[in-house]
Order: sequence, then structure tokens, then C-alpha cells
Amino acid sequence: MALSVVDLYRDVLPQTNCGDCGFSTCIAFAGMVVSDKHPLDGCPHLTPAVVERCSQELGVQYAAGKWTKRDLAEDALQWAIERSASMNLADLPDRIGGILVESEAGPALKLPYFSGHILIGVKDIKRLDGTGLTRWEKVFIYNHMAQGGIRTPTGTWKGFEAFPNTVSKVKTMAGEVETPLAERFHGRLKDLVEAAVGIGGLDVTGRENSADAAFRFHPLPRVPVMLLFWDDDPVDGFGAAAKLLFDETVIDHLDIESIVFLSERLRQMLCDAADETNGLRT
Repeated sequence: MALSVVDLYRDVLPQTNCGDCGFSTCIAFAGMVVSDKHPLDGCPHLTPAVVERCSQELGVQYAAGKWTKRDLAEDALQWAIERSASMNLADLPDRIGGILVESEAGPALKLPYFSGHILIGVKDIKRLDGTGLTRWEKVFIYNHMAQGGIRTPTGTWKGFEAFPNTVSKVKTMAGEVETPLAERFHGRLKDLVEAAVGIGGLDVTGRENSADAAFRFHPLPRVPVMLLFWDDDPVDGFGAAAKLLFDETVIDHLDIESIVFLSERLRQMLCDAADETNGLRT
């Protein structure tokens, strides 16, 4: 039987994202095994028997050229869709918010998403205006549906590193989200403020925080995110810094990897909004 990235991740690997294999997540390791013929025994948590059995199956598909250089975004999306397949739309408003509506494609959940809305249907997720979402956006939305959380936010904020099982992804959060935000907006505090407001952020600067700018976003009704930003301080010798905070209930609603995907999307939206505003000025 052939082993896809999803099969390897779901049925063979421990799904702990421990990083012991040298990759940040189990699905990243699975992708390298399937597409780049990375040795399966690079995961130290698999028994020799499992490695032997799966290596034989992988050898057959390598020889056939099957699934080499897979599209990891597509694999992640298919896995998320599979996770959420058993969800009943009628049960979602009580869990994640939104209201049930009748769309052109049939019953759908109309769910607030940043400053707009999305429609979650039986077969797809789209913005209310009919435009599509990126695959990574769909990944964390489908995973949100499948996670099963019901708690409402408590208002207790935590840094990403304070949550369990985030060790392997802390560098990703810093390198792909927080550091790029600091670099993009240092010395451009006004640009950040305008961009944050433009995508629906609520200004909470000075409310129990010492940041030069602080904004609370609601990407999804039960998944708030707070951005703290400190601009350059030449007098004290501090460079610009950005920090994302999450409500303590976030892991009820998103798995760790989806939190990173959501954070990367927020960074992208802020940078795009700032670029668009600057383009209009010029």
C-alpha cells in the first residue's frame, strides 16, 4: 500500500512535533520522507519493525516515482478537510460562532473573519463576496472546525511559547511572524497603526501593556489575537520588537501548527495593507 504524506503523518508518525528528527513538525518530516526520500528512521520514536515495514512500502513508490516532491500545502489542506469531514454544520454556531444561512451552494455557516465574513459550506470555504481564500487559510479554518473546542475567550493572554508542545515552532513564530513585523514597521509606527485598523484591529494601546502600539484582532469569533509592538529606542539602544499574544483558550480551538498558519496570515495581511496604503500615497 502506498504511503502519502497524510498517511505517514496520520498512521505512522507520533504527531508530537517534538523536533527530534531535525524538522519543526511531523508533517514536514513526512513530506521530506515521501518527496525527498529522507530516511524514515530519522524519527527516533518509531520501532525498527515499523521502519522496516514502511520503508519497503516507500521503496516501491519511490521506484514508481509516486508522490515525489509533493505539494505540502495541498497535503495539509486535504488532511484538514479529512479531519473536519464529520462535522455537522448545524453544530458549529454553538462551538465556534457564526450563523447558519442558505447560500447558492446550499446550507452554509456565515462566520466573522477578521473585518469581513466567510461562508463555510459542505464542499468549500469562501469569502462572503465569493472570492477564495489561500490554502493555508483553509487549513486553519478546517482545523478550527475539527478541533472540537467550545470555550469562550477568558481575556487571559499568553505568549506562544507558554503553550504546551510549542518548542519546535517557537523559532518559526519568531522567524516568520514577529521578526518580519518588527523589521517591516520599525520607524513606521503610523503605517502599522493604519494597517492594523484597516484589517479590523482594535487599538488597545496603553491598556495594561507598555507597547508603543497594541491591537486586538478577531480573525475568528473565538480566536482573538493581540499584537504588541515596540518601536526603535535609540536612547536606550533597543531595536524594534513585535510580540503576538493569544487567549489561553486558543489551544481548545486550533492545533499548534494552525496557530502558526493563522499568525503568518496576520503578518501577511498587515504588510499587504501597509504596502497598499503606501502605494496609494505615492
